[in-house]
Amino acid sequence: MSWQPAVEPDSNIAPACKALEAVIVPRARDLGGFEVRRVLPSTQRQMVGPFIFFDQMGPAELMPGKGIDVRPHPHIGLATVTYLFDGTIVHRDSLGNVQSITPGDVNWMTAGRGIVHSERSDPEIRKRREKLFGIQIWVALAKRDEETEPDFTHYASATLPVIDGEGKTIRLIVGSLFGKRSPVKTLSAMFYADAVLQPKASLSIQPEHEERAVYLVEGNVEIAGQTFESGRLLVFSPGDSISVKAINATRMLLLGGEPMDGPRHIWWNFVSSSLDRIEQAKADWKAGRFGRVPGDNEFIPLPE
Repeated sequence: MSWQPAVEPDSNIAPACKALEAVIVPRARDLGGFEVRRVLPSTQRQMVGPFIFFDQMGPAELMPGKGIDVRPHPHIGLATVTYLFDGTIVHRDSLGNVQSITPGDVNWMTAGRGIVHSERSDPEIRKRREKLFGIQIWVALAKRDEETEPDFTHYASATLPVIDGEGKTIRLIVGSLFGKRSPVKTLSAMFYADAVLQPKASLSIQPEHEERAVYLVEGNVEIAGQTFESGRLLVFSPGDSISVKAINATRMLLLGGEPMDGPRHIWWNFVSSSLDRIEQAKADWKAGRFGRVPGDNEFIPLPE
């Protein structure tokens, strides 16, 4: 996934109660029939735990002959996490991996010292109408791991823990939560989960992780007597137990983890604790020193 142009989020909304540290409202940008909403980074919060970039893509309906074509592009210093609600995307990378991702699966790609990948619609699926709806997330790597070897792993939906009952279904995408642990291998403590709540169901989020937030994908919720509608990132204050009650059928993403070991620089598709390292990555991409994606000869030029 590559940094796409999007309008910066509005993070100047005052929290409704002491349990909330920030309310961030992404703004939509139409990229030619495909809408993107940027959630992170914002002016108020660069990260929640290690999560430094968060875009909602869609929901969109792609007409026959249309599709997603994110040409090969580089990353350093981060891991990308692809998770879909609808649709299919084919991942290819400079390690030689080719993997389709479908709803409920997880593609985890560790860029480390450098990787190149592309994301496109499957040629056969492109022939028909298709819905596409998902989340693009980047996880910043700790300083000790920024130059780790690149890696890619696919996790099928059936391998992820599911917590079901009391009007809610929670799929644990990454990390540990509610006594369950995802098989997705990470390099730092974090959590990321997809929760679907029936009307009036409640979800209690304990302070086991210092930084926590929920992103409301669909539906409205109530927290401490205040109502919040979909398209909001609610960042919680540390140390408090939070009760989230669904007013109607609701889908939300839960995310967070331990604070990062310092701020990060983010430029295009590069994340690093060092500006010099980003400058080196820019020069390497421009000079063709990154790897190539087998079978995909296009590329996204370095922004000038």
